[in-house]
Amino acid sequence: MISDVPVGVLLSGGVDSAAVLSFALEQTDKNVSTFTIGFETAECTDERRRAKFVAERFGTTHYETTITSKDFLSFLPKYVWHMEEPVCEPPAIALYYVSKIAREHVTVLLSGEGGDEAFAGYQNYRNLLWLEAMKTRMGLLVRPISKVIARLGSLGIFRRIRKYAPLMTAPLEKYYYSRASTPFEYFNSNFQELYTEDFLAAVQKAVSAELLERYFDTVKGSGNLDKMLYVDTKTWLPDDLLIKADKMTMANSLELRVPLLDHRILEFAASLPAEYKLMGTTTKYILKKALAKRVPPQILKGKKTGFPVPYEGWLKKDFKDSVWSILTDRKATQRGYFQKAAIERLLTQDITETIQKRFFR
Repeated sequence: MISDVPVGVLLSGGVDSAAVLSFALEQTDKNVSTFTIGFETAECTDERRRAKFVAERFGTTHYETTITSKDFLSFLPKYVWHMEEPVCEPPAIALYYVSKIAREHVTVLLSGEGGDEAFAGYQNYRNLLWLEAMKTRMGLLVRPISKVIARLGSLGIFRRIRKYAPLMTAPLEKYYYSRASTPFEYFNSNFQELYTEDFLAAVQKAVSAELLERYFDTVKGSGNLDKMLYVDTKTWLPDDLLIKADKMTMANSLELRVPLLDHRILEFAASLPAEYKLMGTTTKYILKKALAKRVPPQILKGKKTGFPVPYEGWLKKDFKDSVWSILTDRKATQRGYFQKAAIERLLTQDITETIQKRFFR
């Protein structure tokens, strides 16, 4: 909060940003502005309602903005320019637009980044811990059960469990790549179909595996939750979340500060037993206990939504023609990365179905 210029807070409607706001207000007698963003569609969770509730509870001057699919698509070329490296992060574009409105009122922004990686806030931690526990109990039955899950996953009502089938017979270290693409995901398991021979020869498919192997070696002997948290803190956090946050706020001449990533907080969180972070079905258990008198219970007990961007629906409808023209364009084909027939096959399928069935997220 040390600043000669106005300071604001990015509100997502979640626990971490509400906590940051509560502490920030204690450190200043100045007015604090808060900012959030929503989308002109009913296809995703709109966090503006919860963010507005938090802003009203803490008495901030609150601003919100809305973006459309047209806004999203039109910014893509500038997004590539600002990012300077291939970071696939749709929420980054939303962050650009909310930073843009924030710049009209403040010069410094506070964000709640880091709380999920420090205190186990993502639901995939819970799901994968359960999966690993189940595999241990199943013993020799793991392989046949994996085949049953794969078959059930081909049915519409069980589609969500299909992604766990290939993980049943692999140890955590072989499939947990944080948010990087694993050998079980569509593009890595179908590379011969998708890539041209020249590009395939140039692709170093083992890079991610080698990198992750080093990280897992560092935390050898730790529990599975601590292994996942460590890998995320070394990869997903700096190479995706923080770089997109820095690039998109600086694109609007804003300084972003992330107080939950103070090294003392991270060191403290890393020293805690795993059950203090994930207790049964409760993520961020000890953090929520510590914040019980600060953050409204509606926020503490609310379902985590992340920062949802409805790009899957947009790919299917609004962006369909644009995606086709870009990926099948003569210039794109001449670059020699992908086999045109394979790309056309993907694009003629239902994009949403492709994502759900084939991209194991």
